[in-house]
Amino acid sequence: MKNEKTQKLVLTGVFAALSYVIFTFLQFKIPLPGGDATSIHLGNAVCVLGALILGGLYGGIGGAIGMTIGDLFDPVYVIYAPKTFVLKLCIGLITGLIAHRFGKITECSDRAKVFKWVSLAAAGGLIFNVIADPLVGYLYKLVILGKPAAEITLAWNIASTSINAVISAVVSVVVYMALRPALKRAGMFYRIGFSRKSVAH
Repeated sequence: MKNEKTQKLVLTGVFAALSYVIFTFLQFKIPLPGGDATSIHLGNAVCVLGALILGGLYGGIGGAIGMTIGDLFDPVYVIYAPKTFVLKLCIGLITGLIAHRFGKITECSDRAKVFKWVSLAAAGGLIFNVIADPLVGYLYKLVILGKPAAEITLAWNIASTSINAVISAVVSVVVYMALRPALKRAGMFYRIGFSRKSVAH
């Protein structure tokens, strides 16, 4: 148990670093009126992938920490850091809930069934973000920047968040399914929420 927890903590740090790098250096930023911006990026894919591998809490925390740090170092996004942390954590929690609580993907050996639940989990977490991110962002900007700026950027945020969701869903599902056999062989395949022991079957 102690070894497994240590592994998860280390991997959470890895996912945090990965999400930071991908979000910060591999994003396509789109400037918006009023000095704001939105971006196309794969940071959310790291949240989803982390949740599929480590469970919703660890995966969500890893992605949330990485992208929040990215916001803190970006003068345009710095005011959104608290929002980023909460929403990215929620992506992980929702993805993990669907994948592990309902789909039980680490207990299933049927590849088609695993693929179905992994896809549903990724879609669930990212659909939440498509709805919540623009809505919370709008309210956030309404309070901080005023109504005109909030209304101008809302449509752009909906579009970019939707694009990010589709790309992140595809990438996270493909990468997880490809990594799954290697994770089993490496003894890093955990029965999230059902057993304290890692498995490699």
